[in-house]
Amino acid sequence: MLIQAHELAARLAEPVPSVRVADVRWYLNQPGRGRREYESGHILGAIFVDLDADLADPKGLGAPGRHPLPDPTAFARRLGELGIGDQHLVVAYDDAGGSIAARLWWMLDNLGHPNVAILDGGIQAWPEAGNTLTTAENAWPPAELHLRSTWRRAIDRETLAGQLGSVSLLDARAGDRYRGEVEPVDPAAGHIPTALSLPTGGNLAPNGRFLPAEELEARFRAIGIDPGTSGDDVITSCGSGVTACHTALAMRLAELRDPILYPGSFSDWSRAGLPVASGAEPGARPSSIAASARSPARGSA
Repeated sequence: MLIQAHELAARLAEPVPSVRVADVRWYLNQPGRGRREYESGHILGAIFVDLDADLADPKGLGAPGRHPLPDPTAFARRLGELGIGDQHLVVAYDDAGGSIAARLWWMLDNLGHPNVAILDGGIQAWPEAGNTLTTAENAWPPAELHLRSTWRRAIDRETLAGQLGSVSLLDARAGDRYRGEVEPVDPAAGHIPTALSLPTGGNLAPNGRFLPAEELEARFRAIGIDPGTSGDDVITSCGSGVTACHTALAMRLAELRDPILYPGSFSDWSRAGLPVASGAEPGARPSSIAASARSPARGSA
């Protein structure tokens, strides 16, 4: 699930590389910046994979959230066009501690691709290991990528609303957004009632690499999740179903059971006009919330 920079460099130096590197950099409220950062310098052989265009579909699972999951068949076809095939090790990286790259990891892993990893430490780890970046555009020939045709372990808004209070709902956003002190993009400030705050930054050491497995496990134990907890009892969320995948990866590294992803996350919940909580406490489950979740969504995507 994690690969170190020196290991990736060795794989890329193979006479016929069997690795495909994906630059998945993305920035909130800064359209196009990820592509520009790629063009200004990226790992040799990397292709740019666009979170908005390649890893999301406005009409997919989680709409009207900001990054609904695309149709799995269309997703497989798009990655195949980019040169990612059944035989390849796929390595994703970003410059945000893996919080964006984890989305590609989760999607491929969820649909059955057996060989996908994140560059531990992100693009920052590449020059730290003595490697150089390149500005040369890269493209791979199209490849055949066969994935499952349906998403697994993903939940929609209505189903989640019916389970609030009986599951551990984790919110991976920064603490100030969880508490409702700031909200840069979604129509309401705060969090889904009963959600526990577990920011992605807490999964990382000061050097930007993932904590050891035992420290990750201790982090989850502190909020009541341990190896005996059923994965069906844990749901990960964030702003739009992206950094929630970082939580799922951290749980896998901690050898805990895989959680369920709410791909719509707070953007879907808030755009549907559902009740939100604010402050540091999770808040109680609102009455009649399940019926409210079935009402037509309000607000633009």
